Amino acid sequence: MGEAQDVPLLNAVPPGALTLDHVAHFVPDMAAASAALDALGFQLTPFSVQSHRLQPDGPLVPAGTANRCIMFERGYLEVLTPTAETPLAEQLRTAIQRYVGIHLIAFGTSSPETDYARLESQGFTPLDPVALQRPISTESGESTARFTVVRVPPPVMPEGRIQYCHHRTPELMWQRRWLTHPNGTKALNGVVVCASDPQATAARYARYTGLRSVGEGAVWRIDTQRGALHFVDADVLHRTLGVTPPTLPFIAGVILESNDLANTLRALENGNAEIATMSGGGRAVARLPVALGGVFVYECGATDPLFSR
Repeated sequence: MGEAQDVPLLNAVPPGALTLDHVAHFVPDMAAASAALDALGFQLTPFSVQSHRLQPDGPLVPAGTANRCIMFERGYLEVLTPTAETPLAEQLRTAIQRYVGIHLIAFGTSSPETDYARLESQGFTPLDPVALQRPISTESGESTARFTVVRVPPPVMPEGRIQYCHHRTPELMWQRRWLTHPNGTKALNGVVVCASDPQATAARYARYTGLRSVGEGAVWRIDTQRGALHFVDADVLHRTLGVTPPTLPFIAGVILESNDLANTLRALENGNAEIATMSGGGRAVARLPVALGGVFVYECGATDPLFSR
């Protein structure tokens, strides 16, 4: 993996590029979600309460949300839960009523101002950039992780909270002590979005990101500098991953990279995940406990496309 200081560099975003920075589960019970992830062989960061400034010169106020993260060598997963009565917390509760699972996709960026301008020019009516922060522990004491986040009004992207994230303090996020997981997970490689019209959905995300969508029929894809978005319909999702969407649109799961697939699958089975191997080798699907929702698609050395048309 290299020296500890190299890990934030692995997650740095080159000027003009975007990455799949992180994906978040919205959960009603953080204790249950944390216990499930621990049983599956993940190491979690400590529970952390979030605050934000809604205007650049505005006061720092509670966001009404809190999180724990699963940090990888590349990218990470976030688990978010509402903690108070705020507009942001109500967005989480509304999403959780639809289903417990993934409701957030964050693109990593080095230029949130550029992303804001693109969203505005494309008619996405972006909200003012938010200065988000939360306390974070280090091996030498307490510090503060800081982010600039660009969002759009909830109805604009019906799949969930689709946003941009610029890490102001990446060295605090990717600390070496949090990067090794007993189940051998090492990277976030992708996210799967199920929609009634995958082509139109992918085209909207292409306008949102300024990236190109490629595909045909019910299978479309957008590649970022690191990590891909896959867009499929309900039939392809069920045929490939064995998942029936509870509603549409639906962020069905994430694609994770393992350094040893057999070891990973043993750990997941020990944590009561339902495992199904996939044809072609090098991949498997883990249906997660209800406290988390969704699926993890694991891959190790797979070279064939995940979804076929």
